Amino acid sequence: MASACWSLPESFCQFPALDGRTLRMMRKTIDGSFRDLVRSFSDAIDAATAPLQLALNAIERAFTSTPWIVVLAVLLAIVWAGSRSWRIVAGSAVAMCAIGWFGLWEDTMVTLAMVSVCTVAAVIIGLPIGILAARSDRMQRLVNPVLDVMQTLPSFVYLIPVVVIFGIGKVPGMIAVVIYAVPPMIRLTNLGIRLVDAEVLEAAEAFGSSARQKLWNVQLPLALPALMTGVNQTIMMSLSMVVVASMVGVGGLGKNVLQAINNQFFTLGFMNGFALVAIAIVFDRTSQAFGRRLQKHREAAHD
Repeated sequence: MASACWSLPESFCQFPALDGRTLRMMRKTIDGSFRDLVRSFSDAIDAATAPLQLALNAIERAFTSTPWIVVLAVLLAIVWAGSRSWRIVAGSAVAMCAIGWFGLWEDTMVTLAMVSVCTVAAVIIGLPIGILAARSDRMQRLVNPVLDVMQTLPSFVYLIPVVVIFGIGKVPGMIAVVIYAVPPMIRLTNLGIRLVDAEVLEAAEAFGSSARQKLWNVQLPLALPALMTGVNQTIMMSLSMVVVASMVGVGGLGKNVLQAINNQFFTLGFMNGFALVAIAIVFDRTSQAFGRRLQKHREAAHD
């Protein structure tokens, strides 16, 4: 023992730690108290998550029960409205047709419904927090450590408190996805507003603009590229988290990927992974093209 410890005293060989019994009692006390707290607020939690469940179910039914040709036409129309590029529209049509050809249409619609709801929720939450962080250094100092923890915490760890509080199902999975996807929206909103040229803000003040008018008429339009990048990254993070969220009852492509991992089904995993990649590319190209169009329109309006 002495030679293995470089001839140091035994107290320097093993780090002083709590004994196993104390650790077990501590974990038991904390876990039990947390479960009791969740049970006491279970009715309030159910009432708070009920609208999310209704919204998700409604959108999912709309995606899955509508004829595929109608859904495809609407999706391509959205892609065209966002990108105004026939190349992106054609690529999106080929990707969606390939997804349907391999029998993944319904699972893809479930995943699209989940990603759509999660993205909207993350933007609604992240945008005002980012604006507050940009307008207040104290708020930024409070938010940054939380975002650091959220972005470095392994994605599987998000599921532990979510499952304990909300149980198993689509809504807990959606909450986990939103928590995972919201940090880029907050950070990029904060960064975009803070990078607005001070001289532009001084000119707005000279013309008598209030703080609200400066925000809506100057800062947000000038921060638009950063905001669109935040939306883009939120979509990508939502798609990447869908597979992990399938462990708590979220269906769609993530469930199939998880099944392929558990059963070592290479083909099943590859096809569902291809569908996720195809959706991600469509969202990415469309949102980026939309952001560039808005930027060009803003520059033309100021010229």
